[in-house]
Amino acid sequence: MEINLIAIIVAALVPMALGFIWYHSKVFGTVWMNAAGMTEEKIKSGNMALIFGLSFLFSIMLAMEMNSVAIHDAFIYGATYYATNRTMQPEAGSELAQWVEYYQNNLAASNHTFAHGSFHGMLFGIFLALPVMATNALFERKSFKYVAVNVGYWIVCLAIMGGIVAAWR
Repeated sequence: MEINLIAIIVAALVPMALGFIWYHSKVFGTVWMNAAGMTEEKIKSGNMALIFGLSFLFSIMLAMEMNSVAIHDAFIYGATYYATNRTMQPEAGSELAQWVEYYQNNLAASNHTFAHGSFHGMLFGIFLALPVMATNALFERKSFKYVAVNVGYWIVCLAIMGGIVAAWR
């Protein structure tokens, strides 16, 4: 499986760039602040270098995972790993070799598009971010607005991140 480090880094910048827009007071920032019980003073009291540094590290982790989720090459080559006794070299002419060749020649290119990666990023957001964040919000007694703003942000973020890593091959 190929990993394009430039695509990973660019995708990791998406949450910061989108967050700047999404959580701006003229977009969803005021709604989020009210729903989260956040104040300007509380925001300013944080260690911004630590917050942004760790956020970027977590974004790199997400971009790496999106690389696996949005592009199915990892699953294909993972299957060959086990089917070839960890050599990842199918025997020439074998059914596995034909299957891998068919995938590479006929299917791989369709996995390397922005639309394909975005679709998987969106699904990742819906089926991972939504349940995790909504569960936390239920126990924290947060409102539907809080969940909608935050989960909406992550669904859009992950869709863009998936699109970038899938298309930038």
